[in-house]
Amino acid sequence: MKFKQTVPAYSIMVALAALPGPAAASGFALVEQSASGLGNAFAGGAASAEDASTIFFNPAGMSRLQGKQIAVAVHAIKPSAQFSDTGSGQATLGARPLGTIPGDAGNLAFVPNGYFSMEINPQMKLGLGINAPFGLKTEYPAGWIGRFQALKSSIDTINVNPSVSYQVNDGISIGVGLDYQRINAELTSAKNFGAGEGRATMSGSDATWGYNFGALFDLGSSGRIGVSYRSSIKYKLSGTMLVTTPTGAVALNQAVTADLKTPDTLSLSYFKALDNKWDVMADLSRAGWSNFNELRIIQVSNGTVLQVTPENWSNTWRVSAGASYHYNEKWTARIGVARDQSPVSDAFRTARIPDADRTWLSLGGQCKPARESAVDFGYAHLFVKDSAISNNTGSAGTPSTATVGKLVGNYKNSVDILSVQYTHGF
Repeated sequence: MKFKQTVPAYSIMVALAALPGPAAASGFALVEQSASGLGNAFAGGAASAEDASTIFFNPAGMSRLQGKQIAVAVHAIKPSAQFSDTGSGQATLGARPLGTIPGDAGNLAFVPNGYFSMEINPQMKLGLGINAPFGLKTEYPAGWIGRFQALKSSIDTINVNPSVSYQVNDGISIGVGLDYQRINAELTSAKNFGAGEGRATMSGSDATWGYNFGALFDLGSSGRIGVSYRSSIKYKLSGTMLVTTPTGAVALNQAVTADLKTPDTLSLSYFKALDNKWDVMADLSRAGWSNFNELRIIQVSNGTVLQVTPENWSNTWRVSAGASYHYNEKWTARIGVARDQSPVSDAFRTARIPDADRTWLSLGGQCKPARESAVDFGYAHLFVKDSAISNNTGSAGTPSTATVGKLVGNYKNSVDILSVQYTHGF
């Protein structure tokens, strides 16, 4: 009987692992890991422990869950990146045409995640999460003004996160998890041959391990404090660099590698039930983006550096606050705000990730059609600061107006997120 109950939960989560979910976020991280958290702008993520999605935000939170529980969510994320030109220059090699002004480089993406938790005994809980912690997709038309710097940029990740929690005493719980994470990346751009234009495509993938852990402190009537940490993950992407000529002939097809290190994150969260109607929560999180200094593509056969893109990103902070109102046992309303720093500075902004600081405004709610199930839904609009770009970086990582021109202008950005989640206990 127990086996039959558990099979549907794992079947759904295995299906989720097959779904891609690239989308633009601050840097290329995705905080969209539950619909129940979206309505509060993910404030209190490491302390709320409302459902099995706590496996991602703080595995120690599983100590608050009873029996078995599955939570499955999907997020529709639509970033917008509108470029306006303020004085770009053409590539002088071959006097290539300046090009067109693109429309929206952002793309609608669907990001799924799923979680399953189960009670081993009153003190110990096990859990499994499948999600996409990082993702990116921007895409420009072939003849646009910055085509020699970027056409398509895509990053997909799938993270499998087995976890365990242990309740030390009535006031303290701890949790730890392993992260097996796979990444796929594709970067394309136009290639200037002087007499014409070809295309360069770098694709690569890798899979490796990371970890996460956390603690949850129950302060009784004073609320809860959660602390969680997720490690950085160091990838060595292996793939190919394919360069085609203006006629479509292959000019280069070589095995390549590229190192990429994701940021570690540290979160401090607070949650308090003011009474039987109101909950309040807050969160402060730090992301260690400063390890992303450059993207260097190296030819495997002889160690030749084929392309270097300076990044020089900075560490970032995210601060959020939220509140929930329980109308009755069936209906709950949520609201949240957040301020999310971008790791990208004006001096090193690229067309691949034209990121900037953003402010979140989130709304959401929950309906409980039965005691053992819940449907969560949320919407967030991200007001992204307009960002300037002035970039003429060539393949060697140095200025090269001759081959790539100079992209000068401004981006007007925004993001809309719509999420829904189903949670069931049994």
